[in-house]
Amino acid sequence: MNSFTIAILLYAVAGTAIAIYARRYGLRGDKDYYIAGRNVGGLVSALTYAATTYSAFMMVGLVGLSYATGVGAYGFEMFYLLGTLMLLSYYGPKIWRMSRESGAISPAELIGKRFGTGTAMAVALISLVALIPYTSSQLIGVSLVVEKLSGIDFSVAIAISALLIALWAFIGGLRGVAWTDAVQGVIMLSAAVLAVAYVYSMNPDFAAETSKLGELMHVPNRIWTPQLFIKLTVPWFFFALTNPQVFQRLFIPKDERALKRMVVYFGLFGLVYTVMVTLIGLMLRVMAENGQFPMINDRDLVTPTLLSLLPSWLSLLIGISILSAAITTANSIILSLSSMVSRDIARSQLAGRAAIVVLTIAVAIFASTRPAYIVELAVMSSTLLLSTLPLVLAMIHTKFSRGLEAVIAGFVTALVLSYMKYPFTGVAVLAVGFAVLLATNLIKREEKA
Repeated sequence: MNSFTIAILLYAVAGTAIAIYARRYGLRGDKDYYIAGRNVGGLVSALTYAATTYSAFMMVGLVGLSYATGVGAYGFEMFYLLGTLMLLSYYGPKIWRMSRESGAISPAELIGKRFGTGTAMAVALISLVALIPYTSSQLIGVSLVVEKLSGIDFSVAIAISALLIALWAFIGGLRGVAWTDAVQGVIMLSAAVLAVAYVYSMNPDFAAETSKLGELMHVPNRIWTPQLFIKLTVPWFFFALTNPQVFQRLFIPKDERALKRMVVYFGLFGLVYTVMVTLIGLMLRVMAENGQFPMINDRDLVTPTLLSLLPSWLSLLIGISILSAAITTANSIILSLSSMVSRDIARSQLAGRAAIVVLTIAVAIFASTRPAYIVELAVMSSTLLLSTLPLVLAMIHTKFSRGLEAVIAGFVTALVLSYMKYPFTGVAVLAVGFAVLLATNLIKREEKA
């Protein structure tokens, strides 16, 4: 048993202990279980939001994307961060107040308060389907690292990750997940900073040698075409309003001051983490051009390869940070989906708890096939979830009360065009969704008149 395997065991024990301790605070009902009684402070809210958002997508997916495609990856991720901060600043307080006034616990339930239970069920079912690729990307990212560092088989690593996801969510609910997120967020940021420092020490002439990357140091280029940038960034820009695991995080701050702190602290975390992660990818690509690091075709293997070359202590820390990022994101997704099963589909607490286990198994099976790169899987999920955006915006800005047709039309459009690999799928989904929403509500208004 090597040091990384021992670290995984210690990590599992520590996380389980936190989840059990969180349970002592009481899980009297869905409000406590899924949104921690709406009583979470600003700093913990920020760290759980950051740890939920910044997953294996970053330290595995974005490092590899930066290595393979250059600075365009940084622009892509910064576009997400700026969009998220804009959306959280404006819509966050509105959604926070609406969730409290309505008593909504799940994201679909809040939408259903305006558009009806049928629409809430449709949003919940769409979320169940759409988030399987994104959740599976977490298991893929961490399992590639575990396989590289410990020698544990990829499929076994997926099983271990799935067990921790289901166990922690089942035992501790959102409070347990939030507390583990707070610890894991600190680990993630610390590991990224140390990784940048060490990789830079391996090639201190990095800044002077970036010219060796040629077109990778500017956009657009043959990789980052306008079509690709739009395809990836449109779903990512609206992530905060369409992905239920982060949308639901807006329900948990104990007051508006805590909500504002959450946004500010998350923005600082996101800026530092994004810069660190993309720098690692760019520095490794320069080193590859110099012959100091391997040329790698499978970009999701860039970080695992780096870890095999680092000192054991640093490799261990970064490996655990990736494990932390993946587990906490998957925890949050599974818990959010479970809340929608409990509140919007089966309307049963028992069914919601059972869904944690069933969904985790489904995600593990999907991840074991490794169907695509991590970045593409994440964007696929967000593209499908764009179908819910017209309802979220209409809920805030209009008095529309009919939304079922719009969300179904948007989701079908997303499925068909994603299968066809249409580059402007996100734009088309929004156009169809808003058009159907407007048309159906105008027809309803005329019928009443």
